[in-house]
Amino acid sequence: MSNQNSKEREELHKAIWAIADELRGSIDGWDFKQYILGMMFYRYISENIATYINNGEREAGDVDFDYSQLSDVEAETIREEMVNIKGFFILPSELFCNVCKTAKNDENLNETLEKIFKNIENSAQGAESEDDFAGLFDDIDVNSNKLGATVSKRNDKLVKILEGIANISLGNYQDNSIDAFGDAYEFLMSMYASNAGKSGGEFYTPQEVSELLTKLAIVGKRTVNKVYDPACGSGSLLLKSAKILGKDNVRNGFFGQEINLTTYNLCRINMFLHDIGYDKFDIVCEDTLVSPQHEEDGPFEVIVSNPPYSIKWAGDDNAVLINDPRYSPAGVLAPKSKADFAFIMHSLAWLATNGTASIVCFPGVLYRSGAEQKIRKYLVEHNFIDCIISLPDNLFFGTSIATCIMVLKKSKKDNGILFIDATNECVKVTNNNKLTDENVEHIVKIFTDRIDIEYVAKLVSKEEIEGNDYNLSVSTYVKKEDTREKIDISELNQTLEEIVAREQELREEIKKIVAEIEVENE
Repeated sequence: MSNQNSKEREELHKAIWAIADELRGSIDGWDFKQYILGMMFYRYISENIATYINNGEREAGDVDFDYSQLSDVEAETIREEMVNIKGFFILPSELFCNVCKTAKNDENLNETLEKIFKNIENSAQGAESEDDFAGLFDDIDVNSNKLGATVSKRNDKLVKILEGIANISLGNYQDNSIDAFGDAYEFLMSMYASNAGKSGGEFYTPQEVSELLTKLAIVGKRTVNKVYDPACGSGSLLLKSAKILGKDNVRNGFFGQEINLTTYNLCRINMFLHDIGYDKFDIVCEDTLVSPQHEEDGPFEVIVSNPPYSIKWAGDDNAVLINDPRYSPAGVLAPKSKADFAFIMHSLAWLATNGTASIVCFPGVLYRSGAEQKIRKYLVEHNFIDCIISLPDNLFFGTSIATCIMVLKKSKKDNGILFIDATNECVKVTNNNKLTDENVEHIVKIFTDRIDIEYVAKLVSKEEIEGNDYNLSVSTYVKKEDTREKIDISELNQTLEEIVAREQELREEIKKIVAEIEVENE
C-alpha cells in the first residue's frame, strides 16, 4: 500500500472515530454502526448519481452543469432513464449535500430523512433493481429513542452524524471514493465486531481469513462464473473475490443468502459501497438450510463461507429434508443440535464440477461420532474433500476457538486428502492472533504444492482415513514436532554417578572434620 493510501486511510479512520466519540454513550456501538453506515450509503449514492449525470452533461458541452442545482421538476424528466441505468433515482433537493446545507435549521429533520429514504427505495419499485433497494434503510430508525428522548435531541444527533459524514475527506471522487467508502465500512465492521451478532455462533470474519478462504477457492483461476456464500453475513467474503480477481472477472455476479435482516441490509449496502452494480448481485434474506433461494442460479464455481458454528436447525424434525437433494445423498441429516454439515452438504450440492468451496468449520465436525461420522464417510468415499487446514486459535473477534477450513472439490486429480497444520502461521496482536500476508501466501503454497512436509502437511490415502473411522482431525495425520529438549540418558546416568561419588567423598570429608573437632574438644 502506498504512503498516500495509508495516509488517506488513517485520516478516514480518524474521522469515523471522531463521529463515534461524539455519539459515545448515546447509541450502543452496534446500533451506531447502522446509523453511520446508512448515512454513508446515502452520501455515496447521492454523489454516485450526481457525478454520473454531471459527467454526461459536461461531456455533451455544458461544462458548468451541476445536478445538485437543478430543480426537481427539471430532474423528473430523467427519472426513468436513471432507474434503468443506476437502479434508483434521487431528486436534486434530496441529495445528501443539499440536505446537509439545511439540516441544522430543519426542525423536522427526522421526517425529512425518513421521507427521502422511502423515496430512494420507492424509486426502484417496479424496476429490475426493486429487490436490491426494498427496505434498504429499514435499520436507520430516525425516530428511535436511542438517538434522544425528544425530537429536537434526536435531530441534534442526526445533524452531528450528517456533518461528520460530510466532513470525511474522500479525495477525488472518481479515483478514491469507492475504496474509501468500502474501507470505512470494513473499519466500522471490525471496530464493532465485538458487539455484533455473537448469538447463534456467528462471528465476523477478519479480512485476512477472508483473503485465505478466497485464495484457496480460486487457485488456478483468472475468471469465474459466479461467487456464492450460503451464510453471507455482511458480504465480506463475496467482495474478496471481486477484490482479488477483479469484479469484471466474476462474470455473472455475486450471490448470497443471510437469515439476519439487519446483516442482510448491511450486505446489500456493502455491495453498493464497493461499486457492485445492482444487476451483478443477488442477496436474499431467508433460512438457507430449509428455504434455499439460489438453486436456479447455480452451480457456482466459487463458494466461500463462514457459516455459524454448531447452531440448531430443523434436521429430522422436518420430514421433507431427508429427501432434499442437497442432503439425501449422505443418507442421513446433520444432527438437530449441530447444523455444520447441513451447510457443508448444501455447499457441495451447489458447487460446479470445476469449482472449489472453502468453508470455515468448527473442529468438532472433524471427529464427532453419529450422523456426522456417516456424513464424513460419504464425503471421503466419494472423494469430495480436497483439503483440511487447522488454523491458529484466537483468529476471530469474540471467540478464542481454533477453527479449520474444509476445501471441497468435485473433480479431484487424486484420491487423497491433504491435511495442513497451519496453527503456527500467525503473529500475535494484543490478545488475538493474526494471519499476515506471508502466512496466507505460505498456506496457499502448501495447499497448491500438495506434497508432504514433516510436521506441517501430509497427503493421506482414503484407506488410511477409513482405518481411522473417518476421523478428519489434522492432528491425527500430521504429527506435532517435539520441541522439548532432547536428553541423552547415558550422559545423564554418567552425571548422576559422578554426583553420587562426589557426594560420598564429601560425606567422608565431613566425617573427618567432625572427628577432628571431637578430639580437640576432649
